[in-house]
Amino acid sequence: MSFNPEYLLKREFGIIRQTYTEKDCILYALGVGMGQDPLNEDCLRYVYEDGLKVLPSQSVVMAHPGFWAKEEDMGIDWVKVLHAGQEIIFHNPLPTAATVEATTRITEVADKGEKFGALITSDRLIKDVESGKDLCTSVTTILARGNGGYGGNRKSSAPKPYAIPTSEPDEVCDLSTLPQQALIYRLSGDYNPLHASPSVARNAGFNAPILHGLCTFGVMTHALVKTCCDYDSNRFKRMRLRFSAPVYPGETIRTEIWRNGKEIAFRCKSLEQDKIVINNGYLLID
Repeated sequence: MSFNPEYLLKREFGIIRQTYTEKDCILYALGVGMGQDPLNEDCLRYVYEDGLKVLPSQSVVMAHPGFWAKEEDMGIDWVKVLHAGQEIIFHNPLPTAATVEATTRITEVADKGEKFGALITSDRLIKDVESGKDLCTSVTTILARGNGGYGGNRKSSAPKPYAIPTSEPDEVCDLSTLPQQALIYRLSGDYNPLHASPSVARNAGFNAPILHGLCTFGVMTHALVKTCCDYDSNRFKRMRLRFSAPVYPGETIRTEIWRNGKEIAFRCKSLEQDKIVINNGYLLID
């Protein structure tokens, strides 16, 4: 099927219901690199069932519709898809085990031209089935690099990028990733072969499988929970960011942090590439 933005905006995904357990929370935390130092008791709370906590970034895999860009009716050149941006609005603390449900909907398609691609935004409200409480709203933006230049509206209603201060950061947090990090992270539900298959990665223009953008997002969340919240994940209220470059498994991610009361600006860079990989980050804490 050819790429049709009007079809995407009307496309129904159906309700996704997912039951997750403490084991799933532990697997997710391991997938974003927590537990590398098994003697660090702050990190241990996220990978050990005694007093288990949930990383705020785990919400992105809850009631996830899967890699829908690959489905034939979408008309998307899925090999060239990159995760461009992410926002999460937290309504209530995330349980360590629950049945949740959500419906994904595509809210906007913007034509950024043949050179850059089509910017596609979707969102989903994740609810706890038993309590009926809204847990969080996840807003995802992908860049379909092979689908731009179709003659559509070039403007996007997405919020303007959050400005990063020009001063030196108040704090810096370096966290390493494992060579097999993407192979662990994908077990939480994102099976895009770009992150596992060397041949698919080469066809997409990369030297090797890259880390999931949302895995980099999880590493970044660990840095923010550690540096800004003393490992208290329930203090997160809202965060948004833009992905600016891919990370390869095994690289070290440096999170640079600027504080302004409860509002925090941040960005991340790959030390090995000396390149910004997450930019225009904004975090609101209580």
